[in-house]
Amino acid sequence: MRADRLVATLLVMQARGRVTAAELARELEVSVATARRDLVALSSAGIPVYPQPGRGGGWQLLGEGRTDLSGLTSGEARALFLLLGTRGRGSPEARGALRKVLRALPETFRGDAQAAAGAVLEDDADWERRASDTGAVREVLADAIVERRVVRIRYAPWNREPGERIVRPLGLVDHRGTWYLIADADAGRRTYRLDRMSDADPLVERFEPPADFDLGDAWAEVATAAAGARRRSTAIVLVEPESAAEFCGWAREAERIAVEPDGRIRVRVAGPSDDAITRAVAGWAEVAEVVEPRELRERLARLGAAAVARYGG
Repeated sequence: MRADRLVATLLVMQARGRVTAAELARELEVSVATARRDLVALSSAGIPVYPQPGRGGGWQLLGEGRTDLSGLTSGEARALFLLLGTRGRGSPEARGALRKVLRALPETFRGDAQAAAGAVLEDDADWERRASDTGAVREVLADAIVERRVVRIRYAPWNREPGERIVRPLGLVDHRGTWYLIADADAGRRTYRLDRMSDADPLVERFEPPADFDLGDAWAEVATAAAGARRRSTAIVLVEPESAAEFCGWAREAERIAVEPDGRIRVRVAGPSDDAITRAVAGWAEVAEVVEPRELRERLARLGAAAVARYGG
C-alpha cells in the first residue's frame, strides 16, 4: 500500500538524512522507479524532501538528519497526512505507522494532522471511470475539512439547474480519478461530485464533525448504493460452450455458475435494468438462451416478434 511506503520512506530519511532512490528501493524492497515516485510525491506534498545533484548526491530531508518528526511545521504535517491519511482503509501496519507519526508531532497541531488523516480516501472499485480536473476546488475543500469550516458551494446536479448549497464538509474521496465530497447539509448527509462544482467558498462559521464519523464507512455506504443502482437487474443465460468466453468478455458483469448436461455454460448476467439486459442479450440469440427471469424471456419474445413484423418472416 502506498501509505505504508510513504511513511516508511519518510522514517528512513529521518534516520539517514540522505538516501538515493536505489538505496531506498533496496531498503523497502520496491523498484527504483517506485522509490523515485514516492520521493517526488513527498516533495510535491510540501514535505522538505529535496534532490541533491552531483557526486554523492541523492535525496535529502532537511533538518540535519532528525530521527523524530518534531521538526515538521504545521503546514508540512497537514500536507503529509492529507497525502497518506485514511482512517477507513489500509492495512493495520499502515494505520499503526500513521499513529506513530502522529504521536511524534508537536501537540499544538496534532488536531489538524489527525483531521487531515481522515480527510481523503482512495477507492479503485470499478463502477465509475471518468476523470476530472478539480484541483482548485479540492484544495479549498481539503482545507475546510481540516479547519472544520462551513462551505458554500455552487453545484449542478445531473439534469437539474445549478444552485448554491451550504455544507459541512467531512471527507474527500478519489474514486478512479473522479473526486467526491461527503458532507452534512441541513437536509442530511450528501455526496457531491467535484466536477459538478463551479465554486467553493469557506465561510467564517465553523462546525464540529460527528464523533462517530468514519470516512471509510461513509464511502462504503455510498459505493454499495451506487453499485446496487447500476446492477439492479440480473438474468440467468445458457451459452453455447464455444461462445462462452466471448459472451462473458462482452458482458460487463458476468459470472459462470455451472456447466449444463448438454455442455452449455450457465452464466449470471447483471445490468442496470431489465430493458438494458433484454436489448443486449437479444443480439446473442443464436448462441445464448435466457432461462430466467420469466419476465425477461417474455420481453425477448416481444422484441423478436417486433423484429419479424418489421423485417419479414
